Amino acid sequence: MKLHILAIGAHPDDVELGCTGTLINHIQKGQKAGILDLTEGELGSRGSVESRYEEAAASAGVLGLSMRTNLQMADGFFQNNKEHQLKIIRMLRRFQPDIVLANALADRHPDHGRAGRLIADACFFSGLRKIETDWEGEAQLPWRPKKVFHYIQDRFTEPDLIVDISGSFEQKMKAISCFKTQFFNDDSGQPETYISNPGFLDKIRNRASQLGHRIGVAYGEGFTVESRLGVSDLDQLIYPDLV
Repeated sequence: MKLHILAIGAHPDDVELGCTGTLINHIQKGQKAGILDLTEGELGSRGSVESRYEEAAASAGVLGLSMRTNLQMADGFFQNNKEHQLKIIRMLRRFQPDIVLANALADRHPDHGRAGRLIADACFFSGLRKIETDWEGEAQLPWRPKKVFHYIQDRFTEPDLIVDISGSFEQKMKAISCFKTQFFNDDSGQPETYISNPGFLDKIRNRASQLGHRIGVAYGEGFTVESRLGVSDLDQLIYPDLV
């Protein structure tokens, strides 16, 4: 299966919080999109590994993903090294995404920045022919995504690009709400955490509103990119439907 977009997150719910409005936009155009979770979120104070899988599957259904899988790296302890890069490279070569959406390059949670760099490096190395990988016993061909965009997470980073998600924002929030053990619930009986505070989801809405306002729409998602963006003519910037 070839994907147009593969969104990758260190933890289940990273992608939902960071960039699912953008994913939904592309899925609504008939393009295939998927999510790759690096860890099972086993160090989280609330819920369990089992509940993470259930919540991730429920969110995948809300989003209409073509695939979602988990690489089962060690939460909190994965590294940007050959072993972990090869795990991602195998997925990149298997699904051949044109675009990869990745964790922020620096953030409050150390896993986010480490994952952002790990994903970006794996995307580059995936295009090198002399790095050999296989899938189910068959040699894989090299594949390098055309662009890697890093979604903005807890710490605000000035975006290089803002995507209009006005038409997909409520569906994004529905996908986030699938992670019932992670966010505010009076009846959970579980310890309060940074993201389970009742004001946290308001922050997500306010951030999207702030970014949307900057481009003259209701809601937006911001991304940073290490490479330069380019267009074939200026009309692509004022007539988005041409892109």
